[in-house]
Amino acid sequence: MSEWMKAVLLGLVEGLTEFIPVSSTGHLIVTGDLLQFKGNAASTFEIFIQLGAILAVVFLYKERFLSLLDFKKNEGLSGKNGIRLLAVTTAPALVFGYFVHSYIKTYLFNPFTVALGLGVGGVIMIVAENKLPVSKINKVDDLKARDALLVGLFQLLAMWPGVSRSGATIVGGMLVGIERKTAAEYSFLAAVPVMCAATIYDLYKSREFLSASDIPIFSIGFVVSFVSAWFAVKFFIHLLGKWTLKPFGWYRIGIAGLILLFL
Repeated sequence: MSEWMKAVLLGLVEGLTEFIPVSSTGHLIVTGDLLQFKGNAASTFEIFIQLGAILAVVFLYKERFLSLLDFKKNEGLSGKNGIRLLAVTTAPALVFGYFVHSYIKTYLFNPFTVALGLGVGGVIMIVAENKLPVSKINKVDDLKARDALLVGLFQLLAMWPGVSRSGATIVGGMLVGIERKTAAEYSFLAAVPVMCAATIYDLYKSREFLSASDIPIFSIGFVVSFVSAWFAVKFFIHLLGKWTLKPFGWYRIGIAGLILLFL
């Protein structure tokens, strides 16, 4: 398979899975393994295309992000208060990630650990849907610092490849009383600062593996990731108006079983 076709496929995988609770990192690791897309340049490519998915969320929620810059507002998820809430959610992952980043990259980025994260995460997702408390928060503007911190602590679980950052934050938000669709929207918004920080840090560490010849392939992956993430986020929010997260939990368990079978 040509390199540009691999870039298209990986861009699709990243965009379609980044913001739904099935683990984009896990899917990229397994897909890259199947496509024999490996090495330092390949790892850097997989990091870079995350920026396309991030940009899709920024565009979809541009009014919300612009409201963060309106410092005349200081309530809800806007102005200084909005920045404060997102910072509280992001801080645990930045601090913890700084200390364990190398260990995770060295020992946990393989199909077996991904299958474990997908399977266990799927079981937790199904069980959590059966044990949900009554929703107390139905709008992101109703979030308090305590809610933002708890979501941030759940986000730490996503350090394990296959767990899913969106899955951990959405389920965590629901368990602390945030309505399902609201938890998903806050998960998307909270993804931007933590993913930007992690992606830029990873790209900086991988800068020696980049060259001008990589630009076309990286650009293809970036654009495909952006477009597919745009549609995936809109479709996922639409589904949450009708579905629970159980189908995603069963999907995770099924994919985990297939990975282990092939291993």
